[in-house]
Amino acid sequence: MKEIKIGLIGFGTVGAGVVKILQDNAPLIAQRLGGEIRLHKIADIDLKRDRGVQVPKEILTTDAEAVLADPQIAICVELVGGIEPARTFILKAMEQGKHVVTANKALLALHGGELFAAAQANGVRIGFEASVGGGIPIIRSLREGLVANRIISIFGILNGTSNYILTRMTQEGKGFREILKDAQRLGYAEAEPSLDVEGIDAAHKLTILAALAFGVRVNFNDIFVEGIAHITPLDIQYSSEFGYRIKLLAIGKGDEGKVELRVHPTMLPAHHLLSTVEGVYNAIYLSGDAVGPTMFYGQGAGALPTGSAVVSDVVDLCGDIIHGVKGKGGDSLAPFWSSEGGRLKAMEEVVTPYYLRFTAVDSPGVLSKVSGILGDHEISIASVIQKGRRVKGAVPIVMMTHEAVEKNIQRALKAIDGLDIIQAKTTLIRVEGAVT
Repeated sequence: MKEIKIGLIGFGTVGAGVVKILQDNAPLIAQRLGGEIRLHKIADIDLKRDRGVQVPKEILTTDAEAVLADPQIAICVELVGGIEPARTFILKAMEQGKHVVTANKALLALHGGELFAAAQANGVRIGFEASVGGGIPIIRSLREGLVANRIISIFGILNGTSNYILTRMTQEGKGFREILKDAQRLGYAEAEPSLDVEGIDAAHKLTILAALAFGVRVNFNDIFVEGIAHITPLDIQYSSEFGYRIKLLAIGKGDEGKVELRVHPTMLPAHHLLSTVEGVYNAIYLSGDAVGPTMFYGQGAGALPTGSAVVSDVVDLCGDIIHGVKGKGGDSLAPFWSSEGGRLKAMEEVVTPYYLRFTAVDSPGVLSKVSGILGDHEISIASVIQKGRRVKGAVPIVMMTHEAVEKNIQRALKAIDGLDIIQAKTTLIRVEGAVT
């Protein structure tokens, strides 16, 4: 039975999960692969911390170069995270003729064009299943299972931290800050949580999905991104009264030659499948012209779910090595990662319904002034909730609009928020009333 040696750079949570899977399932993997995967070297700056797995001391090193330069290693698994030195490690590995497996969504989102071009130049492949959705096999599904489809739309809950916070806020009626502190205490949120709660992590993943699903050259910085910190229990209550739930969604749509990409809190019908995804779970709901709507659901992070995706790429690459297959798929992705931008629809052109919550003085004529400005900007009101004052002298006015153009909404809100009858900045949440 042929043996293939791999090297691991980064022996953290996911790295330990990869080692555990390779150890626990070695006979099963060998039977399915028709070959043996041998973990030849592991590099990490900290070799003293207990990872919960046992490995021979002689394969451990603090020097990543020991992995990159070893001619026996055919596949390098990069699990360092971040941009540098991960980018340098991957480029060096490919220059040495090694295939690469990574879970590094930020690196792919920002430097994917460079990395895939290098893979093509060096005749190697990059496996990146673990970069989106943890253990959910969405990358392979897009590249293989759905390859015959023109993808119409993608709606993804791609960040477990934000989904956990919104779930707890919905269930308990507590505020964002309180739930965030609890999530940090429980280990569901980082001490510095901005990548998660500001939508950046989800946008990194959307960049990768967009390249695969729509074949669009995506400049990450062109994606509209908005986080969840401004969502209040009041908004969650009103959304429920309208029959909706609030989720942080990564949205991709193909539209008349352009692609619409955005990440922001979104109101979804309560009966929609994505509305039922709770806690730290992830889900991707996509529609293809042939297959119709499909949904992928599972754990989006963690040692074993993410490790499962990493090992799946390792096994795939090992299979190609065993059978002498070269250049399958990976290098063909190079044109879809670029810093040049591309066929992206500007956010101001987006058309969707909106939820608007105004904080107005408690006096006659307020509603007519607000609705008048909306009408002047071609925004039609679908429904209104106006209840008693929440604070002295102020009342919330909550509206759902029909479909409107983003630029018209922003211009109208600028005019409305400038009125002396408005006491706080208007809260806006975009609505996807008919997710397909």
